[in-house]
Amino acid sequence: MKERIDELLKEIEAFTASTKEHAEEFRIKILSKKGKVTALFEDFKTVTPELRKEIGQQLNELKNKAQDKINHLKEKFENSDESSNQNSDITLPAESIPVGSRHPLSLVRNQIVDIFSRIGFTVSEGPEIEDDWHNFTALNTPADHPARDMQDTFYISENPDTVLRTQTSSVQVHIMEGTEPPIRTISPGRVYRNEAISARAHCQFHQVEGLYIDKKVSFADLKQTLLYFSKEMFGEETKIRLRPSFFPFTEISAEMDISCPFCKGKGCNICKGAGWVEILGCGMVDPAVLENCKIDSTQYSGFAFGMGVERIAMLKYQVKDLRLFFENDIRFLKQFKSVI
Repeated sequence: MKERIDELLKEIEAFTASTKEHAEEFRIKILSKKGKVTALFEDFKTVTPELRKEIGQQLNELKNKAQDKINHLKEKFENSDESSNQNSDITLPAESIPVGSRHPLSLVRNQIVDIFSRIGFTVSEGPEIEDDWHNFTALNTPADHPARDMQDTFYISENPDTVLRTQTSSVQVHIMEGTEPPIRTISPGRVYRNEAISARAHCQFHQVEGLYIDKKVSFADLKQTLLYFSKEMFGEETKIRLRPSFFPFTEISAEMDISCPFCKGKGCNICKGAGWVEILGCGMVDPAVLENCKIDSTQYSGFAFGMGVERIAMLKYQVKDLRLFFENDIRFLKQFKSVI
C-alpha cells in the first residue's frame, strides 16, 4: 500500500498540463469515483489495524496534494483566459450575423397595401373573432346560405352566434357603421374556414378586401382600379377579364382573371392551357348591405373586392404548395430576401 501511495504521489508531483482539457482528464484519472485515489481508499479496508493510522495519514496527504495540484492548474488556465481576453482588440469588427428575411406572405401583403395606398385607400383592421351580424347578416348572407354551414365555419361552442371570421369583409361592416361616406379602405388580415388542408387549401389563410363608397361610383371605377392593381403587381403587360359570378354582398358580382404571368397568355401548365388565372372576386356593393349599415343606398353606391394573399404569393413566386407558407421551413423562407 505504501509503495502504491509513493508511486502515485510522484506521478501527481511530476504531472504538467498544456490545456484545460488535459488538466480535467488528470482530475478524472486521480480524484473521480473511479480514480486512483478512490481505489486506494477502497483498499484501505484491508490494511491491518496496527498500520491503519500511518497509512490513513498518508492517504489523506496524498488526496490533499492531488486536490492542490488540480486547483493550481485550474487557477493557471483561468488566469490565462483572462489575460487573453484583456489582450483582445475590442475595436475589431464583430463576426457577421446572418440576416433574416421577411415571410413571403408579409412581402406580398405589404406590396398590395402599398399599391392601393397610392390611390387613396387606407388600411382598416378588426377582430378575428366576430359575431354573426358582422360576419354574415350585415353582408346580406341569409340564414340558410351554405357559408353558414358547419363545414365552412368555425363556431365558438360557448356562443353559437360567435365565429372565427371567414372573411375580412366583417371589418368593412365595422367601418361602414362608424364612418360617413366617402369610404375608401382595404382590410388585410387572417381568416378561418373549416376546410381540409391540402396543397391548395388551408383552414387559415390571409385576405385583403377593398371597399369604395361614394356618390356615383360605377362598375367602370371598379374595373379601372383592379386593372391598375394588376399591372402594378404583375407587370405593365398584364391584362384582365371579368366573368359574371355571385356573392351575397355584391350585385352585380364578378370574378377577375389576369393573363397568365408565366406564359403571357399563351397557355402553360400553371394556367392549364387557358392563358388566364383567377385571382379575386369583386362587384358592386348590394344596396341591402348599405342599408344594413345605415348608409342611404339612394345617395351612395360602391364597389368591393377580395383576394387571397396566398393566391397572389403563389403566382408571384411560383409556389405550388400552399402548405409551404405555414411550415416555417428555413430552406423555403430564406429564399425571400427582398424587402418591400
